Amino acid sequence: MPPIDLNLLTALDVLLSECSVTAAARQLGLSVSAMSRTLARLRVATGDPLLVQAGRALVPTPYAEQLAGRVHRIAQEARSVLTPTIEHIDPATLVRTFTIRANEGFVSVFAAALVTAITTAAPHVRLRFAPKPDKAAVPLRDGTIDVEIGTMEASAPELRSQLLFRDRFVGVARRGHALLDGAITPHRYAACRHVIASRRGASSGPVDDALDALGLRRDIVAIVSSFLDALDIARRSDLIALVPHACLRGGAAATEGLVAFELPVTTPDLSISVMWHPRLDADPAHRWLRQMLIATCRQAVQPDGARRAT
Repeated sequence: MPPIDLNLLTALDVLLSECSVTAAARQLGLSVSAMSRTLARLRVATGDPLLVQAGRALVPTPYAEQLAGRVHRIAQEARSVLTPTIEHIDPATLVRTFTIRANEGFVSVFAAALVTAITTAAPHVRLRFAPKPDKAAVPLRDGTIDVEIGTMEASAPELRSQLLFRDRFVGVARRGHALLDGAITPHRYAACRHVIASRRGASSGPVDDALDALGLRRDIVAIVSSFLDALDIARRSDLIALVPHACLRGGAAATEGLVAFELPVTTPDLSISVMWHPRLDADPAHRWLRQMLIATCRQAVQPDGARRAT
């Protein structure tokens, strides 16, 4: 297929509208001579004179008259396709189901606030919270899920992300635990028995690295798949749990009978992000969902110290 200069389409639209090389040149910001050369190219391309002299004016040929309406519509469509547009949506009329993949801890803490905020603004929207057995990027790539919540790791280089909030790990023990009597030092903390949460079954992490630098080692006797399970075990035993501070906002059902405390060692903060595939970057409804997620989560999480759970 021979190359086609689509600039000729715009020039033809203006020429047929103005029936004047001078007026067309002025509208397109060209010199009269450049516009005349463009008309000459159009005559070659169409095989028709298009505009011919009638006294001191130009008049369209019958073929040009037939083309005028079509050319104008096609030129408008081309400009529309190639011009960035910002489409605004009315959440009140939005009908859509969004799938959010997140772990149990996030759902426990944030799902109620998200459902309330999003469905209040968009009553015809449905939220589906999908389990998160791993961090595979395939569901985002194939559109099975709309967004994923978690720590941004190198699962797929093309994924987009935006920070929701920062968090940190804290220790949790049942009320009355011996560790809570007196200062919680690295030695006293390491001497306890511990339960940790890991979907992959990992038995060490940043806390263990910090303790190792002091020549200490935790006694990890249980590994579970979710932070909620770790909290439940800590409530019913003498084991110490390690959970993100946000888990303490899960309400009385999750934190009853527990006491949270700052760790006696320093660990890196957790950056919790919302992730999505770039094909949804410009989708107005998806963009609105992301804005609602960010606003709601940031409002729910306010930085403060470890606190006593009720």
